[in-house]
Amino acid sequence: MSAAVEAEDLVKAFGSFVAVDHVTLAVERGEVFGFLGPNGAGKSTLIRVLCGLLSPTSGGARVAGCDVAREPEQARRRIGYMSQKFSLYDGLTVEENIDFFSGIYGVEKGRRQERKSYVLRMAGLEERAGSRTALLPGGWNQRLALGCAILHEPPVLFLDEPTSGVDPVARRKFWDLIYELSSAGRTVFVTTHYMDEAEYCHRVGLMYAGRLVALGSPAELKRGMKAQGLLYLETPDLLGTMRAIENKPGIRDAAVFGAGLHVMTDEGETGAASIRQVLEANGIEIRRLDPIAPSMEDVFVSVVEAEEKKGP
Repeated sequence: MSAAVEAEDLVKAFGSFVAVDHVTLAVERGEVFGFLGPNGAGKSTLIRVLCGLLSPTSGGARVAGCDVAREPEQARRRIGYMSQKFSLYDGLTVEENIDFFSGIYGVEKGRRQERKSYVLRMAGLEERAGSRTALLPGGWNQRLALGCAILHEPPVLFLDEPTSGVDPVARRKFWDLIYELSSAGRTVFVTTHYMDEAEYCHRVGLMYAGRLVALGSPAELKRGMKAQGLLYLETPDLLGTMRAIENKPGIRDAAVFGAGLHVMTDEGETGAASIRQVLEANGIEIRRLDPIAPSMEDVFVSVVEAEEKKGP
């Protein structure tokens, strides 16, 4: 069985600017696939190509069995799309928004009441069906927008930074809904800036400057980084410490995390001895220096900084 979402050597250029640079990936049915990357990395452009909203410059892509370049209309009928703006109409009530999107997505008239009841129940808005959308808290707006995006029961769902601007509790509830959709066999392709959300995904792709520079499960990506050696370093002078250890042999990177530094070394645990030697020579006290397990934020920072050092 072919993948639910496939891209093969996909390129999208705007004049001389290449927003998506030869991306190849496959996302399976029922998979929650997370897409990470700094602003301007090309995540949203890639999603718009996969949704049939932009034509690829070269390469190919298929979504739910449809070629997005040759069959954009068929592809759009088989996907749900939710942006960070939620795409709702504030002047309409909850129920009116659902009715409107039922028509837009071509839900059969005989099923519209059933689908409306499902969305109201899923979003927890059964008692607020007559409320204007503009008056709803962000978390409810978010769940309503997700419900409207799946009214036509699409097999593939694209969520472009859907949790931006909502509180942590609402984000957690939203991810519970994503898992429900995944368990029912729907493929969920989601972009996010929240590193903790990357941990919820089955696999993660990291984009930088239009290229897919890392791909794997969160555990796989963190394992690869752990092999290099990550240390937590705490001193009374973080800025002086960073200056002392930067560009020293065996030190790949140092970044501020809370009250200390996360230091990536080439030497694994033996890198700690090098750090002690450098800081002792600079008269900087070490309060704590321990090997730690990397987080997805560590992976993200390490990969992006490695790409930046490569240059254009």
